[in-house]
Amino acid sequence: MSTGLLALLDDVAAIAKIAAASLDDAATQAVKAGSKAASKAAGIVIDDAAVTPRYVVGFAADRELPMIAKIAWGSLKNKLIILLPGALLLSLFAPWTITPLLMLGGTYLSMEGFEKVHDIFQKQQGHGDDHGGEDEESNLSPIELENEKVASAVRTDFILSAEIMAITLSTVATAPIWLQGGVLGVVGLGMTALVYGAVALIVKADDAGVAMARSKSGFIASAGRGLVLGMPIFLKGLSWLGMVAMLWVGGGILIHGLHELGYGAPEEAIHHVASMVGSAIPPLEGFVIWLVSAIIGAIFGLMVGALVAPLAHHVLLPAIGHLQAMLKKPT
Repeated sequence: MSTGLLALLDDVAAIAKIAAASLDDAATQAVKAGSKAASKAAGIVIDDAAVTPRYVVGFAADRELPMIAKIAWGSLKNKLIILLPGALLLSLFAPWTITPLLMLGGTYLSMEGFEKVHDIFQKQQGHGDDHGGEDEESNLSPIELENEKVASAVRTDFILSAEIMAITLSTVATAPIWLQGGVLGVVGLGMTALVYGAVALIVKADDAGVAMARSKSGFIASAGRGLVLGMPIFLKGLSWLGMVAMLWVGGGILIHGLHELGYGAPEEAIHHVASMVGSAIPPLEGFVIWLVSAIIGAIFGLMVGALVAPLAHHVLLPAIGHLQAMLKKPT
């Protein structure tokens, strides 16, 4: 599964390389750096593809693709109209903020990953959600509910898109500003097309399975039934993969950020341990080094998420709510 999604990210790199075919060596190297950012953002892309289908669940089949198109358009505006200019301004006037912003995003990803792990344990212990969201949604008309779901998905996408663009910018920070803009634009377009194209295929896979199951061909009909029965398992597995990916990417960003800020001991220690384990299995050394580093990064991300989540829910969010209430009061 992760291999397939990483292959999609390689396609983004290929798009960027084609766009820069006429540039000089320095520009090409910068675009290659942008493709490295796409690989680093694999966990975010996996989570984006895993999260988005839930926003269209429960709607009529003929509304699924239009909703995905609206979310994709909102994602594209997030990346190209808001985040790309913002990233270029940071690169010009405050490049020192890039690493702290990446670490802030890594902290958010770690918190999200921790909360998903926490929710799983809560459900296993028989505790349900008490948010009352379904009661609020029942008062909305179908059009209002659809618009609310799309808006919610676009808000979630904004955070994930910001992290993708920040990772991309960090890899081309020393390139000319016009090249930074080009790489950010290509990565933004490519990621949006690939993620939401994959989401559309995932969402409509069960419909395709139903159509195949009606075929007169026994093989096609069996494949269709298998697709229908397998999609819930696939979606569950994708959700789990997205959760783990958020933790390993979030933790990895934080560990590398500490290295960039002058605290390189954690990253060096992890690399030393991973290399020791990898050297014990020469045929799989590269994969083992990555796997051990990812596991340690995920554990670190889980620890950070466990520390940050209570602060966010009991301090930060109440403070923001209080501030919003104060601003809404008539003067």
